[in-house]
Amino acid sequence: DLALIKAEVNWQICDDKRCLAPDMEEIAFNLNPDAKAAEVEGSVTLDDIKKSSALDLKVTGWENFEQEEVSKKSNFSIFLLGFLGGLIALLTPCVFPMIPLTVSFFTKSGANSQQGLANSIMYGIFIFVIYVLLSLPFHLIDSLDPEILNNISTNVTLNIIFFLVFLIFAFSFFGYYELTLPSSWGTALDSRATRIGGLVGVFFMALTLAIVSFSCTGPILGALLGSTALSTGDIATKLTMGMAGFGLALALPFTLFAMFPKWLNTLPKSGGWLNTVKVVLGFIELALAFKFLSNADLVEHWGLLKREVFIGIWIFIGVLTAIYLFGKIKFPHDGPLQKLSFGRISLGVLFLAIVIYLIPGLSNSSHANLKLLSGIAPPIFYSVYDKENNCPLGIECYKDLEEGLAVAKERNMPIMLDFTGWACVNCRKMEEHVWSNGRVFEQLNEDYILISLYVDDRKELSEEERFKYLKPNGSIKTIKTIGDKWATLQTLNFNNNSQPFYVLLNSDMELLNHPIAYTPDADEYSDWLKTGIENFEKFFPIFQ
Repeated sequence: DLALIKAEVNWQICDDKRCLAPDMEEIAFNLNPDAKAAEVEGSVTLDDIKKSSALDLKVTGWENFEQEEVSKKSNFSIFLLGFLGGLIALLTPCVFPMIPLTVSFFTKSGANSQQGLANSIMYGIFIFVIYVLLSLPFHLIDSLDPEILNNISTNVTLNIIFFLVFLIFAFSFFGYYELTLPSSWGTALDSRATRIGGLVGVFFMALTLAIVSFSCTGPILGALLGSTALSTGDIATKLTMGMAGFGLALALPFTLFAMFPKWLNTLPKSGGWLNTVKVVLGFIELALAFKFLSNADLVEHWGLLKREVFIGIWIFIGVLTAIYLFGKIKFPHDGPLQKLSFGRISLGVLFLAIVIYLIPGLSNSSHANLKLLSGIAPPIFYSVYDKENNCPLGIECYKDLEEGLAVAKERNMPIMLDFTGWACVNCRKMEEHVWSNGRVFEQLNEDYILISLYVDDRKELSEEERFKYLKPNGSIKTIKTIGDKWATLQTLNFNNNSQPFYVLLNSDMELLNHPIAYTPDADEYSDWLKTGIENFEKFFPIFQ
């Protein structure tokens, strides 16, 4: 039938740096002018294009404001987090005893002290490089589609997997079983390092350490991977920074003690305290596991881990940790406890202090706002108690764009678009640290119509509301959930896909100030809101 011609087109997009994965599309040419346009499964239809165009707000007024790059959280904080994780890993039974043994090996095996020092320095460098290399696959994924890693943060299945993995890590630290890579890997690498010698041999020794110590470093790396992968922004770069910090902290002692061998005499002897550190880390992993379950609960609105339930679980874990440190409970690898050391008592008191801090979070009072848990615990309005509304701090807000716009037009008030997320850590910090500021709270509650759009809301759209969106890179994204819709709207109109992200507009979609992201300074944020009001009064003199 020559009235309908079908074809398959294989295509690939490349620039001077990389290529996207090749793809195939079916196309159809209908030569009968009286027939309806042929639709090919997987293609974008006219109805899809119509629904996609509704997401284009046609925002104007960009020329009125200096184009500022949206500030993003410094990667240095991720580096410090990784460095802290590396320092903690040094205190585990798998790594700590290796420090004097390895340093002694290098200082005694070299032809002279200079060669031994050089080998130990290269050993540290190779440890650093190995952990950095572990993050490279994530850059490959990110180059194929930058949204893949950002979408990970709210993926329900992945959050549940992280929850289960952290539970497994926790009970491994408790001593009920060991998580190790195949021993044959370490044996093969160790023999190869001995046989080859030189710098290549030193590299294989560093790789052997990474494999042999996995039972202790694996759970810590898992925590680093989980906390970073479930953030926003350039996740691949953050993972590299975190791994770099971890590798640097792990490598430094081997190099420094080789340079200053007398420092070895200051190291505490290995003993039961190493297992105590491991068990305490197990309790911390157990507490963190519920953060990932909470993420899944929030985006799916299951109602399993309301704020008070979450805090109650953490209180219970904190009490158990303190009881363990005071010697009242034991785990499989704990030896007989002759007396409580100063370190155990201090840590036990610290965990009791944390428990005392958390207790007000169970109440329905003003003291329930535990600012140190902002971004970790569920939001205050996600509560077992009846709240005034489901908005941060009880501020009047709207979670649908059209509904909020209608109210703004009726009241002749400016709008603040709040691109947020149920699992967004910095969003909670802004709400509980900055929005709670008296001046900011008054501005948001009285001067603006707040429209909070949750980009990770997994509530599905009806069949009539779903559509396929043709992205600028040529790929097709199916808009199936409310979160998909708001995330696409943010990217399309503001060329940004990180949260939190704030935009001030009037009801005619004219910018009132430049958009901003995470702004922890309440005074700076308040001044930004004030400027928006001043500009709104210029556009609408009748504003009261």
